[in-house]
Amino acid sequence: MGRTGVCCCCSALRPRYKRLVDNIFPEDPKDGLVKADMEKLTFYAVSAPEKLDRIGAYLAERLSRDVVRHRYGYVLIAMEALDQLLMACHSQSIKPFVESFLQMVAKLLESGEPKLQVLGTNSFVKFANIEEDTPSYHRRYDFFVSRFSAMCHSCHSDPETRTEIRIAGIRGIQGVVRKTVNDELRATIWEPQHMDKIVPSLLFNMQKIEDLDSRIGPPSSPTGGEKEENPAVLAENCFRELLGRATYGNMNNAVRPVFAHLDHHRLWDPNEFAVSCFKIIMYSIQAQYSHHVIQETLGHLDARKRDSPRVRAGIIQVLLEAVAIAAKGSIGPTVLEVFNTLLKHLRLSVDFELGERRSSTGSASFSTSSKESDERIVQNAIIQTIGFFGSNLPDYQRSEIMMFVMGKVPVFGTSSHSLDTSHLGDLGTRRIQIMLLRSLLMVTSGYNAKTIAAALPAPFLDPLLSPSLMEDSELRQLVLEILHNLIDRHDNRAKLRGIRIIPDVSDLKIKRDKISRQDVSFMKKHGQQLYRHIYLGCKEEDNVQKNFELLYTSLALITIELANEEVVIDLIRLAIALQDIIIINEDNLPMFNRCGVMALVAAYLNFLSQMIAVPAFCQHVSKVIETRTVEASYFLPENIFKDKLILPKSLEKHEKNLFFLTNKIAESLGGSGYSVERLSVPYVPQVTDEDRLSRRKSVVDTVSIQVDILPGNNTEDKVNNTEEITFEALKKAIDNTGLEEQEKEKRRLVIEKFQKAPFEEIAAQCETKANFLHDRLAQILELTIRPPPSPSGTMTITAGHAHYQSVPVYEMKFPDLCVY
Repeated sequence: MGRTGVCCCCSALRPRYKRLVDNIFPEDPKDGLVKADMEKLTFYAVSAPEKLDRIGAYLAERLSRDVVRHRYGYVLIAMEALDQLLMACHSQSIKPFVESFLQMVAKLLESGEPKLQVLGTNSFVKFANIEEDTPSYHRRYDFFVSRFSAMCHSCHSDPETRTEIRIAGIRGIQGVVRKTVNDELRATIWEPQHMDKIVPSLLFNMQKIEDLDSRIGPPSSPTGGEKEENPAVLAENCFRELLGRATYGNMNNAVRPVFAHLDHHRLWDPNEFAVSCFKIIMYSIQAQYSHHVIQETLGHLDARKRDSPRVRAGIIQVLLEAVAIAAKGSIGPTVLEVFNTLLKHLRLSVDFELGERRSSTGSASFSTSSKESDERIVQNAIIQTIGFFGSNLPDYQRSEIMMFVMGKVPVFGTSSHSLDTSHLGDLGTRRIQIMLLRSLLMVTSGYNAKTIAAALPAPFLDPLLSPSLMEDSELRQLVLEILHNLIDRHDNRAKLRGIRIIPDVSDLKIKRDKISRQDVSFMKKHGQQLYRHIYLGCKEEDNVQKNFELLYTSLALITIELANEEVVIDLIRLAIALQDIIIINEDNLPMFNRCGVMALVAAYLNFLSQMIAVPAFCQHVSKVIETRTVEASYFLPENIFKDKLILPKSLEKHEKNLFFLTNKIAESLGGSGYSVERLSVPYVPQVTDEDRLSRRKSVVDTVSIQVDILPGNNTEDKVNNTEEITFEALKKAIDNTGLEEQEKEKRRLVIEKFQKAPFEEIAAQCETKANFLHDRLAQILELTIRPPPSPSGTMTITAGHAHYQSVPVYEMKFPDLCVY
């Protein structure tokens, strides 16, 4: 009888390959593989590769029998022999042998013995590292994926055994991945049914160790040996390898199971593990596929839009981490999709918050306030994501995003591209406006355009300076800060922080360049809009110290970045006009606001006089400031914003030496070559179409023309004349359209005509219309204004808050009617 239990006579009649296989097994399995006989078997297999399939089948038969009989020593010898044959043979005939080998590995993995499962896994890993000459497309690894995934979730009672089985399962998955992903034609591993097993198995092991670390404390850095025995480290490496091999067509299949796992285990709140997972994903995949992850995250956010606020906030924070990494590379066509989806969820969050507030009752006030605060977390996360994403984009993309976000801000009287806030009410609209402007503030941070026209194009500037964004103190602050980001191209804003009288502006070391021709053109076209916004912003009753500081900074930045001689004159006119509205006080502003504007004018004229360096101008400003220091300290910024400052009851008794005088300024600048003729013309804010559409009281409502009547005439005639000759009456006489839609259509037709009509035709029509308007206005004045019997023939004209007295009738002009 031989080692195999077969008699010698029968053994001699057996096939040679069986005899060779039988000889490698010793009588006592403890002796291990018989090396000499193993060398003979290997030589035979290499010499006769057509016998490999038979050798494999016979080894598989023996191994199955030994597994059933629990003769694990012979099982180990059989697997060792199989491994050596696999490493030695690389011929076409090895494929049938591989099938037998995989059957034996599957047999070991199916056994309930942990040692056999680990043994089978080790053999499979060795096989996975062998590069076959030609791939076998019919071979499938479905069983191994399922079995290795199950091993990753082992719940063995012994911790060491459980860890050993989980490590074996992770290594088995790594072997399957390496064996299958290299061949483009064999893409079965990327099918959803496989990814739904592989990815959660890896995340499960990464998550479990992370949970353990969070309970114990900060983990120590593992050594090289510990890394091999750490399932979390091994699972993370396998996860990175899997994602690194993903291509365009199968990226989504690899990412979607991550969302399912995080949902199932409720890992969005708290979301530390979710954030770490997506950092691994974004750094492991190829950069050109980053937009796939972002798209999947946006889609998942849409799918979970009805979940709790903290879950949505966790998803948005994950999106923030993803776009922060993707923005440094290529994010493809998803830029606007990211912003559009985030803005949609911003509106939904505000809607949920207001809905909770409306449905709240006294008994549920605590839970309702908690939900509202949770919605604020969602909103802040959205704003942070929008701002961070936008600020990391290239300038050419950032300008588009600025336009896109500004187009979503609800502005009264503009196009319908903004977010739909009709059902949110005024409070919801204001919340949306504030949050979008905060997002826009973050997007514009660090933006540095070569020309101011590129930073503030008309489609962006017009809605930004809209009257409907001036109804709230916080809104005005955000608008001014956005303007600062775009105007300040030399980082001077930090030097101007805080409104104060600067003794020596040269100490600030202001950086500036010569104003370009494009910037000069911009100020000629849009300067009045900026002046108007500052002028009206100073008149708001709800201004606080920060508003005055931002208004002062705005004036200073315009001076630094955009001021030539013409702009300087306009800025001085604006400052004097602000001083005049405080003295006249037709708006009945509180005393704090009046003193605050006076302080603002003083601080700005002090800055401007030193910037243009005209000695006489500096002397006049310094003299007024010195006088105020002694007699009216509440007119200076260092004092007005102090607590418990005693304010005056009235400003009517103040002397002229406390105010900046136009004639003194004109005299000082005229001696230095400035053209000061325009200083004698008081500044009046420009009237825009938005004023006619705005719900706020606008400059148009106060413009009127009043005729002085001699005392001999009765009061009724005076009232009748005042009502007859109003701005609205003259406007209606010239233009009867009046309606918003008709005005828009008329403007469109005029623009189209100027674009397409011949020049000669346009010139002829302009000349004809000018003559008609001139004659028509003369007829109106002749019918409605009786010549005053006074030999001087003068009238009093009131336009806004500026008074023009003793104006000869024949010199009257109506600039707001655009006649001349």
